[in-house]
Amino acid sequence: MTSPTLTPLSRRRLLGGAAGLAAAAVLAGCGGPAAARDAGPPRRGGVLRVGVTGGGSSDTLDPHSPATNPDIARTLSLYEPLLHWDDAYTLQPAVAESVTPEPGARAWTAVIRAGITFHDGRPVTPDDVVATFARITDPADPKSGASQFGILDDVVVASDRSVRFVLSEPSPVFDQYLAEYSCGIVPADFSLERPVGTGAFRFESFSPGQQSAFVRHDGYWRPDQPWVDRLELINFSEDDARINALLSGQVDAIDQVPLSLTEVVGSYDSIRLLTSESGSWLPFTMRVDVAPFDDVRVRQALRLVTGRGELVNQVLSGQGAAGVDLYARFDPDYLDPSREQDLARARDLLAAAGKPNLAVELVTSPIQAGTVEAAQVLATQARGAGIDIGLRRVDTSTFFSDQYLQWEFAQSFWNTRNYLPQASQSSMPDAPFNETHWTDAQYQGVVRRARSELDPGRRAQLVRAAQRIEFDRGGYLIWGFPDRVDAHQAYVGGLVPNRTGLSLSGYEFRKAWVDA
Repeated sequence: MTSPTLTPLSRRRLLGGAAGLAAAAVLAGCGGPAAARDAGPPRRGGVLRVGVTGGGSSDTLDPHSPATNPDIARTLSLYEPLLHWDDAYTLQPAVAESVTPEPGARAWTAVIRAGITFHDGRPVTPDDVVATFARITDPADPKSGASQFGILDDVVVASDRSVRFVLSEPSPVFDQYLAEYSCGIVPADFSLERPVGTGAFRFESFSPGQQSAFVRHDGYWRPDQPWVDRLELINFSEDDARINALLSGQVDAIDQVPLSLTEVVGSYDSIRLLTSESGSWLPFTMRVDVAPFDDVRVRQALRLVTGRGELVNQVLSGQGAAGVDLYARFDPDYLDPSREQDLARARDLLAAAGKPNLAVELVTSPIQAGTVEAAQVLATQARGAGIDIGLRRVDTSTFFSDQYLQWEFAQSFWNTRNYLPQASQSSMPDAPFNETHWTDAQYQGVVRRARSELDPGRRAQLVRAAQRIEFDRGGYLIWGFPDRVDAHQAYVGGLVPNRTGLSLSGYEFRKAWVDA
C-alpha cells in the first residue's frame, strides 16, 4: 500500500524508534500547541479520521469474514450482531433486545430490538436474521464464524419479532457465539455491492488496502450516537507512517502505538494515549502436520527456549503480561499455567527427537504492533539451544493471501475471547483459522463435551482439561498478552479503555466526538 501523502516533516522516517521520534518532536514544536485543550462534552458533527494498522489488497467489506484490523474496524462500523461485548467484556444486547435459552439449552430465542432499522430504512425482521445465519453457515461458502455454529440445526421465525435457534445438542454458552463481531445482522437480500447493516455508520466508499469512508446513520437506534458526521479509515502498513500521520495532524486517532514508543508519543502536548488491558494474544504458530513440528518434542523445545519475560520487556516495553501457551486469560476457568525458559531441557528434547541442530524458517509480517520485533527476539533466544531460526519477512497482503493457513512456522494475533469460543475459531479441526492444523482426538472430545455441559462445575473441569491437553501438545507458542495502547488528538473525546483486545474503544467509533 502507498501511504497517504504526508507533510515534509512527517515524511521523515522515525529512524530507529524512540530516538528518531523524539527528534521529530523537537522539530515539530512538540507536536502542537503548548497546552492542547482536551475535548469537552459530547458534540455533534465533524469528521473523524483514523489510521488503522495493516490491511492490503485482500481487504473486504464482508461482515462475516473480517481478517485484518481494517476489516474489523469496517465491520464494527457498518454491522452489528445480536449481542455484543462491551468495554468491560460483558455481554450486552445489540440488534436483539434479549437472547435467552430454553430449559436444557437445546434452543435459544432472540427477540429483535423494537424499531431497529437497516441503513436503507427497512426494519430488521426475523427473516433477515434467518438469512444472515444461512449466509454464515452456507456449506458452499462457509464464513469465518461457521465452525462455531456446527451444532446449529435450524434458525426459524418464532414471531413477528423473534427468532428461535434450534441446536443439535445443549449449549449453555451459545449466546457468546452470537456476540462475535463476525455475526453482523444483514438484510435477506444482502450484497457486497450494497453493504447494508444496522451499524452507526453507512457505507460511502472503499478502496482495498488504502482507505474507506462512512457517513452517519441518522436512524441509528442508540440515542445521540454516532456523534461525528463522517468516519474515514486509512490503512497504514508501517508504524512510522501511521505515527507521523497522527503527529502531523493528518489523522485524528491511530491504533496500536508500538509499545516501545508510547512514552515518546505521549510526551506530545497535543496527543493523548489510550491504554487498555486486554485478553488479546500474540502467538507463534507451528503446523503440527509437517516436519519438524509434527514431533511434539520439537514444539515443546521451542516453547522452552522462549524467554517470555524478555519478550514482554523488549517487545512490549513491559506493557502487558507474559503468555504461557494458552489463550483466554479472562475466562473464569483459565488454567493460568507456568513454563519457564529451560535451554538445557530444550536441547535434550531436540536430541531425543533426532534434531540436535534444528534449523527452521519463521515467516513474519507487521500484521500487529510488535510481531516483527518478537520474531527477532525469539530467533536470538533460540540460538541458546542451538536452534537456527531464519526470518522471512513478507508484507501484510502476502501474509494474509491464500498462503496464510499454509505457513509452517509463522505468527498471528487474536483478540479477547473466552476459551470455548476461541477453540472453535482456532484449535478445533473444523475451525476457520486452524493455523496449526491441530487434530487431536482426545482434545476434540473434551471440547465437545464442555460445549454441551450444562453444569457449570463440570463444564469448568472439562475446560481446564482441554487447556492442559493444548498446553502439553498443541501447536501454539503464546508468549504475550499485550496491553493495547492507541493514541488520539486531545480534541477527540469519547474513547475509553476496552478489554476486548480491539483498539480505540473496540473500534466502536460511534462513541467518539471531535471538539476541534
